[in-house]
Amino acid sequence: MLQAPETKLTRIGVFYDGNFFYHVSNYYKYVHPRRARLSVAGIHEFIKSQVAESEGVDPRYCQVVDAHYFRGRLGAQEAEQRQVLMSERVFDEILMREGIVTHYLPLGARGEKGIDVWLALEAFELTVLKHFNVVVLIAGDGDYVPLIRKINTLGTRIMVLGWDFEYTDNQNNKRRTVTSVNLLDQVTYPILMHTLIDDKTRRNDPVVHNLFVRPDSGSNGGSAYSRSEFPAEVPTVEPWEKPPQAEKRRGTIQSLKDGYGFIRTDTPGKNMFFHRTNLLDVEFDDLCEYDEVEYIPGMNDRGECALDVTRVAAVGNADRKPKIFDIEDELEEERRRQIEAAKAQGLDFDDEEDSYQDQDQTPDQDEIQEKDEIQEKDEIQEEDEDRQPTEEEEQRNFSHASSFSIYED
Repeated sequence: MLQAPETKLTRIGVFYDGNFFYHVSNYYKYVHPRRARLSVAGIHEFIKSQVAESEGVDPRYCQVVDAHYFRGRLGAQEAEQRQVLMSERVFDEILMREGIVTHYLPLGARGEKGIDVWLALEAFELTVLKHFNVVVLIAGDGDYVPLIRKINTLGTRIMVLGWDFEYTDNQNNKRRTVTSVNLLDQVTYPILMHTLIDDKTRRNDPVVHNLFVRPDSGSNGGSAYSRSEFPAEVPTVEPWEKPPQAEKRRGTIQSLKDGYGFIRTDTPGKNMFFHRTNLLDVEFDDLCEYDEVEYIPGMNDRGECALDVTRVAAVGNADRKPKIFDIEDELEEERRRQIEAAKAQGLDFDDEEDSYQDQDQTPDQDEIQEKDEIQEKDEIQEEDEDRQPTEEEEQRNFSHASSFSIYED
């Protein structure tokens, strides 16, 4: 009796550095001639094909038994305020349909902190517990080298999917994404995906074609990403990516925060994020809500954003800003109100006289009393000079004058 050959399953564990994967997907969507996002289902099929070829086994006996996605994410309240909560939920559903377990840490002002450590701990622990034959790491950071060395001690083979590419950001700066050479040297099966994708000899290879979302595939079925599947979180890192030959669009300022804001677009319910560093010919502090602006749609590491934002018309709430007067303007305004109030009551109001004086200009009370006493004495003296003397006073004055004449002689 013939004995059937042993068909032992090759167990594959896949671990995504979510920020790296998202950045690569943006590159193929907006820079690369393919103009398409990466497909999770297509990548898993590619992994099974490559593992079967590398291990020398039947592809039917190579299966992804565990897949995990790690990335920083905004809290629910902040995501709702920035209008990205719905897109994050849609993205979660896509990963869930592909059987990918999500691992999120709070995304702070300093970006992702601790997510790579979490990935390393989970990958090593699950490799020990589930006895993966091959671990696939979709990442490019050299910080994962210690993880690779630890998994190597278990006798588990490791495959890395890495990408190298160059692009120009919206500031015309040349930028480059490179997978760590040290990382590639430590693994069993290093694969530079960009060389495989750009290999003209494999241009008709269905495995390569399935790495990307087909234009007619849509977002249903869980095998492809659409634009809405990538949460447009507030960017914490550059670069900004602008599609070549992008056309300008118009919108109005929806809201303004500390150094950033949102533009209401033509698409109902969709607002576009912009940062103050992407403004042209206008200062951020000069913008108001409802101002009309032009912008170029672009991408950064966190999602869609508006680039090269210019103000077309200042039709916002500038007239609602508090008007600042100097002290003379305030006095003039108060004088005008007093005149109008007096006229409304039928009273006489001398608008030539300063009826509203600054406290420093008010005379001191002692000074006023002194001036009154002097004025009273002057009036009494003037009355004495004008009054006719009596007969008795004339006689006394005459005698007094005669006494002086004796001494004069």
